[in-house]
Amino acid sequence: MNPPLLSAHSLSRSYGNHLAVSNVSFSVNKGEVLGFLGPNGAGKSTTMKMLSGNLAPHHGEITINGYDLIENPKQAKAQIGFLPEQPPLYKELSVVEFLNFCARINQVPRTKINAAVDTVIQRCGLSDVTKRLIGHLSKGYQQRVGIAQAIIHTPSVVILDEPTAGLDPIQIIEIRQLIRDIATEHSVILSTHILPEVQTLCDRVQIIHQGQLLFNDTIEHLSQQMKTSSLLLELSKPPVVEQLKQLTGVLAVEALSTTQFRLHYHPDNNPTESLLNQSVSQHWQLQQLTPEHHSLEDVFMKIIKNEKPSTEQVA
Repeated sequence: MNPPLLSAHSLSRSYGNHLAVSNVSFSVNKGEVLGFLGPNGAGKSTTMKMLSGNLAPHHGEITINGYDLIENPKQAKAQIGFLPEQPPLYKELSVVEFLNFCARINQVPRTKINAAVDTVIQRCGLSDVTKRLIGHLSKGYQQRVGIAQAIIHTPSVVILDEPTAGLDPIQIIEIRQLIRDIATEHSVILSTHILPEVQTLCDRVQIIHQGQLLFNDTIEHLSQQMKTSSLLLELSKPPVVEQLKQLTGVLAVEALSTTQFRLHYHPDNNPTESLLNQSVSQHWQLQQLTPEHHSLEDVFMKIIKNEKPSTEQVA
């Protein structure tokens, strides 16, 4: 198995007495889109700045494609493309002027600069605005220019911090498609607080809250937690709660009223069939049987409240 393109070990960073990031460890593999998810102020941007070499960790190590970011910063940073939350644009330059400048400062060989600029212009959908001043472009096109500068030197890892912040719905769709395209050739770390963005774009997701990494798993495992794991039940002539707990697959029963109950069960052991059979044979007079579905927001809130989900793998 190939080593990860990016590896972070025990990262910590403080601002005065505030511990913004605490002992965070993770890795990113080739061709992977890693979603870095958390509420505002969770430590996402601080972590992104450390990974990109713009902020030194107080503790911990970062390795980019085999290069230690502290010991070999020049070689390591050459492997990184970074789009901060506020794109680093010179708005008085035209798009093509700015991208030529970015190619030079990223040490693209002089003979390859024109080809590199042409490539990112095509990939980022900038062909119609190459001669326009960046300051005159819409927010969506400015984001495209920001992404173009991040990939112009074909880095191993592309770090995108809130890439769709402030965009309208059409621009968001376009930028997400661009990120999918980038992921075919680069490993991508996507920092965001927008839950559907992670679900749409990422192969793996990490959730950070109050500077600590609480969840590290595939998007498939996160999605599994959204499956039904409880039933709303109403019976005109219900049995005692203990009898409901005896049903195959039932883990717990909440009495919502004298006739209404919430039954919790393991996703792999749905008690619906047993419940239907018992309600008929025991004359419980079933009035309602409704599966409850958990949204990504529900799962997210459960995790950041430090309630361990069943498939959690803490890094």
